[in-house]
Amino acid sequence: MGTFQIDFGAEDASKIVGIDLGTTNSLVAAMDLTGPRILGPIVPSIVSLTAEGDFIAGEEARSLLLENPERSIYSAKRLMGRGAQDVAAEIALFPFRIAEDSEAVLKLTVGDRTLTPPEVAALVLRKLREQAEENLGSPVTQAVVTVPAYFNDAQRQATKDAGRIAGLDVLRLVNEPTAAALAYGLDKRKQGVIAVYDLGGGTFDISILKLHDGIFEVLATNGDTHLGGDDIDNLLIQIAAEDLGGVAPAPADFQKLRHAVIRAKEELSFQPSARIDVTLSDGRAYKRDLTREQFEKLILPIVDRTLGPCRAALKDAGVTVEQIDEVVLVGGSTRIPLVRSAVRNLFRAEPHTELNPDEVVALGAAVQAGILSGEVSDTLLLDVTPLSLGIETMGGVVSKLIHRNSTIPSLATEQFTTSVDGQRNVLIHVLQGERELVKDCRSLARFELKDIDPVPAGLARIEVKFTIDANGILNVSAQDLRTGKEQTVEVKPSYGLTDDQVEAMILESVEHAEDDFLARQTREARVEADHILQSVEKARQSDAWLQLPDTERTGIDLAVNQLLMAYHSDDHHVISAQTEKLNQATMTLAENMMNTAVRGALKGTKIN
Repeated sequence: MGTFQIDFGAEDASKIVGIDLGTTNSLVAAMDLTGPRILGPIVPSIVSLTAEGDFIAGEEARSLLLENPERSIYSAKRLMGRGAQDVAAEIALFPFRIAEDSEAVLKLTVGDRTLTPPEVAALVLRKLREQAEENLGSPVTQAVVTVPAYFNDAQRQATKDAGRIAGLDVLRLVNEPTAAALAYGLDKRKQGVIAVYDLGGGTFDISILKLHDGIFEVLATNGDTHLGGDDIDNLLIQIAAEDLGGVAPAPADFQKLRHAVIRAKEELSFQPSARIDVTLSDGRAYKRDLTREQFEKLILPIVDRTLGPCRAALKDAGVTVEQIDEVVLVGGSTRIPLVRSAVRNLFRAEPHTELNPDEVVALGAAVQAGILSGEVSDTLLLDVTPLSLGIETMGGVVSKLIHRNSTIPSLATEQFTTSVDGQRNVLIHVLQGERELVKDCRSLARFELKDIDPVPAGLARIEVKFTIDANGILNVSAQDLRTGKEQTVEVKPSYGLTDDQVEAMILESVEHAEDDFLARQTREARVEADHILQSVEKARQSDAWLQLPDTERTGIDLAVNQLLMAYHSDDHHVISAQTEKLNQATMTLAENMMNTAVRGALKGTKIN
């Protein structure tokens, strides 16, 4: 199948919009002659059920949230693609509840109605779609939607489902940090390492991106799904509750206080002081003046909590602060001066703040939409891989490096090792498909990496790199990290599959998913058994074997025979259990071999 291509040449083709579907707020944007622009005001990611039994989204829903919080849903993005057990702890913080019949699909109860998180998101998307159509004066049926970099397959699929429910064809899901980098035009750099610090209402994310010839590679992501501007709001509400006698405010009063502290928080980003002024439902008035200095002392622990994940992401990415070329701020909470100061001090660089942090992700999504529609011609077209790509590993198993529907250009690397002592050559077998075993996938290419270091099995480090360029051409390289020897093969774009063949392969992978997974587990269990059987056979030739008591040698022989009897079982549990028994039986033998090796290494060496 060729690279995914769409004909946008027709004049009546609908505009492709870019959407930032956020936890707290959402935005829609599109490209025009001067660049990306926001289409209409921010839409709160809130859905409410009216007294008439209709669901509404956006600003109107936020007004109802203040009056009747039990009939509103917010922060549904945190629930996308997750099950009831996954969200049991955090659902207690919301006024809505999980429906009793929630099983595989999470359902939320609002009034006498139930909604799934994708349906909640769809109502917000529909509001954005209407806003875009009103602004553009034409129908909108296609969109690029952003998602957090950490979103898994289930969360991404739930986002696409939300788009479909809203009547939108989601052409692409783009990672939020990548969208932010696109908004600032950082894709124009040839090389660079970019840190994207995203502090929104409900979550905090830090992403370290590496840019190489227009290809964004996510080196590391980290963050906290329970850290954001909401925590600052809740802290100020808690202080207000203490001022009011320590009694938790009623739901309606809670929302009034929340609205007032959010307004004060926003004012303190631009002026030295702000006042919280609320009249509660019982007639009491709550007033408090807050200076920026007091505010910063209060929120310092919250801001400090974002720095730990930043340091962890740098470490995971294998880069130092000095190697960061650009820092981008995303999310409304990054307007807070203390946050900007903390980021500046950590990364020792002035972060990008030229664009509105609430809008930057939506603007980047619009740039991506422009790339797909052809409106942006000087940027690489990101496309998707129709099927997964990987290599063959021991046991006839496929190790996937680039998964189906990954955006391209794309880059993936993984390290492998050898299975035989003194191995000099490695066969790299490139495969395409969704099945778990080599025999069920399509062979694309084979090549050999020759003259690698002849080291013991398991010590070699072979790095395999898959790169798909903007034209859909796959380049696969393998390098021995010890010697630097490298071999590369180029695989042409279409891979020779028709649309029907791709669809058939995807359907096969779904139909045989359970059988394939069990077969893979059985193959992997046999590979593990082979390793320990080879190690025992090798140990029999050593002095360490002779040092064992007869009873222990007999026990090892018995465990070996039991593993050999279980080896051809179709139940991977049986093979793994016998492998573990042999592993336990050889503990003393392994210790003896280690001691012998250490004595040999230290022989003739003086230790002061």
